[in-house]
Amino acid sequence: MAKDNVYKHIRLTGTSSKSIEDAVNNAVKRANKTLRELRWFQVVETRGSVDGDHVSQWQVTVEIGFHLEG
Repeated sequence: MAKDNVYKHIRLTGTSSKSIEDAVNNAVKRANKTLRELRWFQVVETRGSVDGDHVSQWQVTVEIGFHLEG
């Protein structure tokens, strides 16, 4: 019999001077320090900073879902 789970999600913004993917990974890694049972993420918004003629920082807002225990 399948178990009916309940999930909660939070919104975080990760940053990186390297890439969008690195910014997402930074947000997930940080969430994992204080939350358990992380299950999924969804990119909600992508933006960045420009310095002269190049991107100096990526900012990626993600929703991260996690399973509620008990």
